[in-house]
Amino acid sequence: MKRLLALLMSLTMVFAFTACGDSGSGDSGGEEGGGVKYGVILKSEETPYWSTMADGVKAYAEENGLDVDLRTAKSEDDTEGQLSLLESMIDSGEYAGIAIAPCSSINMISSVRKANDAGIVIVNIDEQFDVVEMETQGATCTAYIASDNVAAGRSGADYLCSMLESGSEVAIIEGAEGNRSSEDRRNGALQGFEEAGMTLIGSQACDWDEQKAMDAAATWIRQYPELKAIYCCSDEMAQGVMTAIENAGMTGDILLCGTGGDASAIQAVKDGGFTATVALDPAAIGAKSLELLTDAVNNPESYTASVSPEKTPVYGVVITADNAEDFL
Repeated sequence: MKRLLALLMSLTMVFAFTACGDSGSGDSGGEEGGGVKYGVILKSEETPYWSTMADGVKAYAEENGLDVDLRTAKSEDDTEGQLSLLESMIDSGEYAGIAIAPCSSINMISSVRKANDAGIVIVNIDEQFDVVEMETQGATCTAYIASDNVAAGRSGADYLCSMLESGSEVAIIEGAEGNRSSEDRRNGALQGFEEAGMTLIGSQACDWDEQKAMDAAATWIRQYPELKAIYCCSDEMAQGVMTAIENAGMTGDILLCGTGGDASAIQAVKDGGFTATVALDPAAIGAKSLELLTDAVNNPESYTASVSPEKTPVYGVVITADNAEDFL
């Protein structure tokens, strides 16, 4: 009887230990996760900028043992598809917080309000939610993180101006009309050009498209033979402008600055096709957005949700022929 009692007690202890060990089996690993699930929705992974941001999210999640569901839209203008991703996350009831890089400043706001009502923490990445529309719909987010796009545009223009005489003709290739990131970069470049006394011959939205940027630049080159510099709000569009400059036989005569710091753009700087590119740090943005999201979920008393939370900026660096090798 004593042996039987001892055996039963041993089995009971083994069962209790096994049950405790299985309690965390649904977690992705690590004590930091604590069984909490987070969502991250980016614009796409079609370009180096967004794929690098996704890498930053994944690296931070792995390093901190977080359960993170990373989703992306099919393209940067897939507003309906991105909205569907957010709706699906909200309806599942699985997520304590969701970080969002919206395709436009307004396409997600109705669902952001829905997430608010469900008690889900929302962090805004890159493209800022439209403040007026947020207020109109009663939506809020807890944090906002993005590149300092005004500073990016300004630093790119300033570098071009440092090699130009006052009064020189310059131009700007913008992204999409109404896109906050594009507008901020354009405005920063405008500030730099105006304060240096340059003559702006045009500023045209090209929808982040390489071909449209090439066509716009080709037209300017024909119409303004004294054009000296073009600032572009993305490296992809700058590639199109570089082609237009090459086709016109003006390489070296028209200065060109892109924005983004893509590997191909840095190589173009080294090879002389680009004068410069303003390198952003999307991996740091991705990692920081997840850090803010998890901190807001775990320490809600430290955050105040609002229609326009204070921006957490991530700064870029101007890459030129002098330092391009360091970034390749």
